[in-house]
Amino acid sequence: MPDGALNLGTYRAFTARDIDAIPQLRGLSADARLRLRAVAQVLPFRVNAYVLEQLIDWSRVPDDPIYQLTIPQAEMLDDGDVSALVDLLRGGSEAELQARARAIQMAMNPHPAGQIDLNVPIEDGVERRGLQHKYRQTVLFFPAQGQTCHAYCTYCFRWAQFVGLEDLKFAAREAETLVDYLARHPEVTDVLFTGGDPLVMRTSVLRRYVEPLLRADLPNLAHIRFGTKALAYWPARFLTDPDADDLLRLFGEIQAAGKHVAVMAHYSHPRELATPAAAAALQRVREAGAVVRCQAPLIRRVNDDPAVWADLWRAQVRQGAVPYYMFIERDTGPKEYFKVPLARALQIYQGAYRQLSGLCRSVRGPSMSATPGKVVLDGVTELDNRRYFVLRMLQGRNPEWVGRLFFAEYDPDAAWLSDLRPAFGAREFFYSDELAELRRRRAGVRLSVISGAHVGDA
Repeated sequence: MPDGALNLGTYRAFTARDIDAIPQLRGLSADARLRLRAVAQVLPFRVNAYVLEQLIDWSRVPDDPIYQLTIPQAEMLDDGDVSALVDLLRGGSEAELQARARAIQMAMNPHPAGQIDLNVPIEDGVERRGLQHKYRQTVLFFPAQGQTCHAYCTYCFRWAQFVGLEDLKFAAREAETLVDYLARHPEVTDVLFTGGDPLVMRTSVLRRYVEPLLRADLPNLAHIRFGTKALAYWPARFLTDPDADDLLRLFGEIQAAGKHVAVMAHYSHPRELATPAAAAALQRVREAGAVVRCQAPLIRRVNDDPAVWADLWRAQVRQGAVPYYMFIERDTGPKEYFKVPLARALQIYQGAYRQLSGLCRSVRGPSMSATPGKVVLDGVTELDNRRYFVLRMLQGRNPEWVGRLFFAEYDPDAAWLSDLRPAFGAREFFYSDELAELRRRRAGVRLSVISGAHVGDA
């Protein structure tokens, strides 16, 4: 176990009710703190002392990227909504405040890209809300005790998991559900533990989900992944927490069982890799036998600069991690505050990519995790004096779509797949009719499940 020289500090988490007690926020005016509390009625707010003390540069607030990444801003909501919430905080009832917050939340596309309508498996008349199965080879698993984070990213596309919208929440409490599903689906090779953040769980709890996978006769299961922000937001999880050593042993046991173990690390800015604790945590995870693959969305005000991404990817490779994805921010939550047009995203990606050596060029992007699949923007081309976006399907709901190139009319303002129009006069993109039919069939199945009140893993 590493010694105390890493200066990790004491773990303390703060939520919306603690805003006035956070020492670093006391420099804000009372009105600014009240507006922050208003936004935190709608979007999740949680931050810990490590982020506040070691990652945010308070001399640059409010422009500091980590501040923007973790502290909700009033501009993330409509001015009228913020004013109404402030008035209710000052003199309204709790019921009125919650009703207004819920109305705002439901207008923010809380579960984009068909996560509930299309991704949740339905078998034997039961909706398995703790699983998602969008791509043939990969199943996402949402352990119930891992549906929180050490700190919430303000851009998070899973924000609806953390704001009390129980009808929209993904969570499973039994590993047997996952084992049974994998046994019935031999096409699945990968399980991704996700959330929230599964590594907020104590290792003893995590073991109750992982060990049944290792004991079961699942020859198809080759890869176990853990999606986490803990390496950035609380590196002590891998260093000095009481069960840190046991977590690393668990990684080794997965590998010893013949399964590849991957930690899917979310690093949004180079500063998250720059502390001694962050470097030590990453080193320990690698020494335990896990491969660390790094991904993050492109976020205005946080990392919308080619130099930032080039520094981020170089730092990852220097510390033994693998740059994996640059994502486009999804069309949910405070998307207008963070969004970067696709044309600009491509410039940022290519500008960073050109600065890298070959070892850093494992990264893919800019990629949209959209309803039909993962769509990467490969470039812009010109034909007959007109410009077009060149797109490629990296992953698809139908495996036959994977690798297919397609084109869209160039639009400098488009920021998501749904903003694009097919090129060359086409009525729809190649996948549209099949996707519409899938939606129609799934809607019928879900209606029968809901009318029969069968909902599993709730």
